[in-house]
Amino acid sequence: MKPEFTSDFAGREAEITRLCTDSFTVSDSVEEGRLVGQLARDLMQSTPRDDVIMWAALENSKVIGCVFFSRLRFDEDGRAVFLMAPVAVKTEHQNIGIGQKLIARGLENLRQRDVDFVLTYGDPNYYIKTSFQPISADMASPPMGLSMPFGWLGQPLSPKNNWPLVGPSVCVAALQKAELW
Repeated sequence: MKPEFTSDFAGREAEITRLCTDSFTVSDSVEEGRLVGQLARDLMQSTPRDDVIMWAALENSKVIGCVFFSRLRFDEDGRAVFLMAPVAVKTEHQNIGIGQKLIARGLENLRQRDVDFVLTYGDPNYYIKTSFQPISADMASPPMGLSMPFGWLGQPLSPKNNWPLVGPSVCVAALQKAELW
């Protein structure tokens, strides 16, 4: 079955939070699941709507995957930047391309919104499949110290965009927790 996609999370907050919690609990740990579930909840409940975009994959009207993009400000650089996190897919729907399709849909939507760069922090082996490349703090300063610097990744959304992004960065409040970094 081919999933449907939606960018509307209204009324699905509990389902999306549970998906993120369960997915990261299985792949990492109970603590990681709790952290990522809370992150998803905070992004949906307390982040200004202009600063967060979520895409979900649906099967029979149930959420089977989601990806969040939140604004990342570089006040000394006039270009638009978003941070992709978290990305979660139900365990039984993993390894069939749903996460990659969600990311591709989100990146295309950001291009249409004239976003210049997307950054993420995660497993390079997964995210390079969707054109993310490892970057250094000199190319784009992370908003907090990174416990795994090799997981800092990014991509320009247009060939005209060049690294580096200038100055320090500031993420949305939901991501301002050292344990997420």
